[in-house]
Amino acid sequence: MKILLIEDDKQITSLLVEAFSTLNYQIETTNDGQTGLELVKAYEYDLLILDVILPRLDGINLCRQIRVAGYEMPILMLTANKDISARVIGLEAGADDYIVKPFELPELIARIRALMRRGRTTVAKFLVWENLQLDPNIKEVTYGGKRLHLTPKEYGLLELFLENPRRIFSRSVLLDRIWSADEFPGEEAVTTHIKGLRQKLKAVGMKVDLIETVYGLGYRLKEEQKKSEVQTNVTSEALQDNSQAEAKIMAVVAKMREEFQKSFSEKYELLQQAIAQLSTKSPDKRIIKQAQAEAHRLAGSLGCYGYVEGSKVAREIEQLLENHTDKPQSTALQLTELVKLLKQTLQQQPSSPASASKTSITSARLLIVDDDTTLTERIKLEAVFWGFQVEVAAEPKTARAKIALDTPEVILLDLSFPDQEENGFTLLAEITENHPEIPILVLTSSNQLPNRVEAARLGAHSFLNKTMSAVEVLTAVNVALNQQTSTDAKVLVVDDDPVILHQVTTLLAPWGLQVTPLQESQRFWEILESTKPDLLVLDIEMPDFNGIDLCQVIRNDSYWNHLPILFLSAHFESEILYKVYAVGADDYVRKPIVEPELVARILNRLERTHLSKKLLHQ
Repeated sequence: MKILLIEDDKQITSLLVEAFSTLNYQIETTNDGQTGLELVKAYEYDLLILDVILPRLDGINLCRQIRVAGYEMPILMLTANKDISARVIGLEAGADDYIVKPFELPELIARIRALMRRGRTTVAKFLVWENLQLDPNIKEVTYGGKRLHLTPKEYGLLELFLENPRRIFSRSVLLDRIWSADEFPGEEAVTTHIKGLRQKLKAVGMKVDLIETVYGLGYRLKEEQKKSEVQTNVTSEALQDNSQAEAKIMAVVAKMREEFQKSFSEKYELLQQAIAQLSTKSPDKRIIKQAQAEAHRLAGSLGCYGYVEGSKVAREIEQLLENHTDKPQSTALQLTELVKLLKQTLQQQPSSPASASKTSITSARLLIVDDDTTLTERIKLEAVFWGFQVEVAAEPKTARAKIALDTPEVILLDLSFPDQEENGFTLLAEITENHPEIPILVLTSSNQLPNRVEAARLGAHSFLNKTMSAVEVLTAVNVALNQQTSTDAKVLVVDDDPVILHQVTTLLAPWGLQVTPLQESQRFWEILESTKPDLLVLDIEMPDFNGIDLCQVIRNDSYWNHLPILFLSAHFESEILYKVYAVGADDYVRKPIVEPELVARILNRLERTHLSKKLLHQ
């Protein structure tokens, strides 16, 4: 596997290079976003890992540009921001997953493996072994014309063996390839599923055992006809078990931690210099800025070395340095204590990492017709993070010229232009008549009812007040644009809680999704076949039939087994998560609902499904 890491923190880069090299991953690195974009266009990568804060081109815009260019490799985003909004922006930009700094290395490795397992969307040919036939395109297995009803894990094992007829797979490698990162089975799970697969093959008439046990090594596909014994080279990767991989990773972490300890004195000295500067009447802003950047890097990397508390302390130091101008003397005293605490933390025993347990409006053209330069600059600045290409026209005449030159996909329009002969109503009527496909959002300081009525009559999509924040304005623009471009995807939501059904329906409707709420799970199959949804949302605990049962029924049906399934539940216990993913769930969102994240996950899943269908029909 070939990975491109785009990260400007040297400590994290060194750590990941060591870890990935140990695991036989091929890794290339760069420390700025623009170079990363050029590398993506020049070479083929299986996975991209992007930091959010990068020089030249930040990770969010880099991700957007990669998706706009049509590249579909999995993208894992690294961020130091724990806020939900930061995660949502990353998902909307086209990222497949995100992980918050500081991260634990085993978790990062597990997420990478999960992304690689889920990222296979290419069309496959029939796989045949004697009278056994597997069609990867529709996930169907037949023997002598008889269809086999396999569980997702049994199917995955069979497909893997047929794709790699001479390779020996150890139990640990099979766990890594077939089970997701959210599942935590033991190696006995592999034995159980292979036994079940053998029994089902025997039940349909297969005389010969298709899967051969190679004692001491694992399993492989038996040759179709008896031949002289073939020497098979078993790679070190195939023989690796989880404990060996874990030991290698921990050895890398220990080595990098030791190197970090040697360099900490320089970082400590810089923080002390910043404290000294804050105690003077005219602090050197350059030194304080350098110390703030160093604290930011420490907050992101210390946890990776097992110093989780150290990361928290470094985050507090960063925030104090960022706001040092308020009370510099008081800030210096607080920093003195925090830097002392940071040094003490690094002298303690590090904790052991736990075991690995787009739709967006990408590059949509937004035209703002407004002569308020302060407002337009504020919206332009925020729009960068939403992926908009923004143009501004200070008056209607300029707006007409821009529309004629390059038609925008959405327009923000003021109604009042005091220095002009015409107002915004004239332009609104003209655009609505000539370009009815363009959603126009009126943005005005006049909230009077007659203006609202006239704007609605002339075809305005929305009526916004200038007291709204830039985020609120762009959220409205985002909704309007997605309504216009929606493919009318259908979503079936099954939950016995009417409040949740109403909340999800209300939340998804503005995005152009046709939502069917269902409270009685006993009517599930009837409603499923009548509505033919593009995505299914299931609760876990329901009367009559629970969500896990319904998911299993879907995955065992040849027509419906490709339907994306998202679980929405208050459960967070590991055994429940194991069951959910074991029966074939695609995603899991916890209640209470974080509305932007749920929307982003559903839209992202629908977009991925749409792309997969396009590939299958090419």
